Amino acid sequence: MILASIDDYRTLARKRLPHFLFEYIDGGAFSETTLRNNSADLQTIALRQRVLRDVSSISTATTLFGKEYAMPLGLSPVGIAGLNARRGEVQAAQAAEEAGVPFCLSTVSACSIDEVRAGVKNPFWFQLYMIKDRGFLREILARAKAAGTDTLLFTVDMPVPATRYRDMRSGLSSGSILQRKITRARHVLTCPHWAWDVGLFGRPHTLGNIAPVLGDNAGIDEFWSWLANNFDPTVTWADIDRIRAEWDGTFVIKGILDPEDAKQAATLGADGIIVSNHGGRQLDGALSAIRALPRIADAVSNDLSIIMDSGVRSGLDVVRALALGANFVMIGRPWVYALAARQKKGVSEVLDIFKNEMRVAMALSGCTSIENVRNNGIAQSAE
Repeated sequence: MILASIDDYRTLARKRLPHFLFEYIDGGAFSETTLRNNSADLQTIALRQRVLRDVSSISTATTLFGKEYAMPLGLSPVGIAGLNARRGEVQAAQAAEEAGVPFCLSTVSACSIDEVRAGVKNPFWFQLYMIKDRGFLREILARAKAAGTDTLLFTVDMPVPATRYRDMRSGLSSGSILQRKITRARHVLTCPHWAWDVGLFGRPHTLGNIAPVLGDNAGIDEFWSWLANNFDPTVTWADIDRIRAEWDGTFVIKGILDPEDAKQAATLGADGIIVSNHGGRQLDGALSAIRALPRIADAVSNDLSIIMDSGVRSGLDVVRALALGANFVMIGRPWVYALAARQKKGVSEVLDIFKNEMRVAMALSGCTSIENVRNNGIAQSAE
């Protein structure tokens, strides 16, 4: 099978993963309107084609938070991504490090902070939710700091988990525990490659960062119960202010779609925000990230760095986002599809695809640097 685009990796991931895991990665909230719009709205952005501008030397390098990266692209935090290949988050972090881009580990990863840190040369970013158990929250922050993490992504768009029909139908989050276990076992039996690589040799199947709370033998069912009971719907900007005061590194607020919220983040001293709707997995009917981006950039681009995620499927999409005001872009599903399809090699391949597609899009729009993309007005807003 020729793997030319992210869609190709998605197709292969679907073949190789148990159905319940693929649906978890691929699905969104409710009727998935926002999930679809995230990608569809990106396709409506027209880039200006410029010619005869000497594009023989193109650089995708950029700087974010004082560090240089090979391109303005990072790997977003994705829950239980490590179950999609053997010790999957370690493999993805290694691929990102080799490509010269940041990797962000999720609070609810399969591999722990310490395990991933042992697998790479340099510290990675870490993502945190506001958890009711503030003692656990402080403990996990301390573990991240001890691992050398200097960039914290604080997710604010999940005071409660959304309703995701696919997870309910797949046996991941609905029905009795016995029914769910039987359904998932049937799915695993149809995927011998996954059963061998992850099911048998990818143990332990725990959620590394919250294993101290759940216990070493906790599985997916205990995870869902913990999620349902530990997200904090009482969280306010005052809580974010306290976390910012405790974290002495780079602080990024993830899940911003409104300019007023972006201004509030800047007021609280955030170093950056991520314009994101959780990949269409939370409020269905919310604006796509690319439609929200221009107004947010107008409001706060002089005050903090702006990152965008949700719906990005190509290097061309990255250029579109940069041209509409983003400093940096992150991807979630694309790297997880690649991990499931071809493990670390797949993640490396997808990062190469994004970089090459960026270079082509830059050349055909007459840009030779990321600064050119952001300042030359090459995109028409989705507004």
